[in-house]
Amino acid sequence: MSLSHVLLRIPLAVVFLQQGLSKFPVDPAVGAAFGLPLLVWWVVCYGEIAAGAGLLIGALATIPRVRDIPLAAELGDFITRISGITMCCVITGVIWVVIKPVSLVQFVLHDNLHLFLWVGGLYFGLRGNWAVAIQKKR
Repeated sequence: MSLSHVLLRIPLAVVFLQQGLSKFPVDPAVGAAFGLPLLVWWVVCYGEIAAGAGLLIGALATIPRVRDIPLAAELGDFITRISGITMCCVITGVIWVVIKPVSLVQFVLHDNLHLFLWVGGLYFGLRGNWAVAIQKKR
């Protein structure tokens, strides 16, 4: 079994946890500075923390003894996918609301951090723990 996915999960989780925790306590004035209503700002703050924690929790389901627990592999896969989708949603909002790139080419060439965070979220949103869940079924 390969644990190479952990090398992708840890940096993504650390960035999202750090960014989410830096927004606490949730202040409506900070969200208003970005032009966001309180509800959207609240979802962003808690979404970043939930996505980062979800990636780490999903990784736990890939440990051989844990994945043998009934439904643990499937639950870990689900948590990983939801976390990846949440990451894509948050980063898409950052790109549209804060960065506002003139074109896709400008964004790809000049904002590598957000591009890589978005692609990492997309990877885990589409892949999940699929390989681990398939190994368990064999």
